[in-house]
Amino acid sequence: MTEHLVYPYERVDDLQRKGYRIIQNPDWFCFGMDAVLLSAFAAVKPGETVLDMGTGTGVIPILMEARTKGSHFTGLEIQKPVADMALRSVHLNQLEEKVSIVNGDIKEASSIFGRASFDIVTCNPPYMDNQHGLQNPSAPKAIARHEVLCTFEDVAREASACLRPGGRFYLVHRPRRLMDLLTILRSFHLEPKRMRFVHPFVDREANMVLIEAFRGGGVQMHIEPPLVVYQDVNIYTDEVKRLYYTDSEN
Repeated sequence: MTEHLVYPYERVDDLQRKGYRIIQNPDWFCFGMDAVLLSAFAAVKPGETVLDMGTGTGVIPILMEARTKGSHFTGLEIQKPVADMALRSVHLNQLEEKVSIVNGDIKEASSIFGRASFDIVTCNPPYMDNQHGLQNPSAPKAIARHEVLCTFEDVAREASACLRPGGRFYLVHRPRRLMDLLTILRSFHLEPKRMRFVHPFVDREANMVLIEAFRGGGVQMHIEPPLVVYQDVNIYTDEVKRLYYTDSEN
């Protein structure tokens, strides 16, 4: 079947969970640590449904299926060749009954799936706004990194619309944009409830922030202890090793 093909410019990586593998194209955009951390940060309860907006390779739905007892995981991806590659990873892992990949635009998510359709929405959105120059705004890497095809306002609006009342939105982003992120989330009735900063080393400033927001939640924020990635050059801390290499459930 063509769904299982890996083309010469692609590679297959081991996800270190349940024997799952992921097809990636280095010329497009391979997943990074931010996707792994987000899949672990998202607290999915048994039976819940999840939408991952801008899913790329499909790594977040596949990792969350491995980590949690959610009932179904859907990845939404605007770039058709990337969506097709993610779908082949779903077939490669025989996850057709648990994971779906849909080719579509984040800006139209609530129209595609219907309002209040999911318990959980996740997103690893483009970090860079229009103030950063682009060499090729149509390239897959530019689309993944820059707000070319959608803004964070689009992401928050559609996340809120797709969530059921009390549903949760999980995202990973850059701390330098934190105030804008929190303001935009609240403007779409997504109340930030939990936050964790990620530091490359214990003595370095944070370069990522993980946020949980409830649709229609009360005003109260919990800041979790910081997550430190490396204990030495190229050596993960014990916590990060567990996130990468230990099968676990939320």
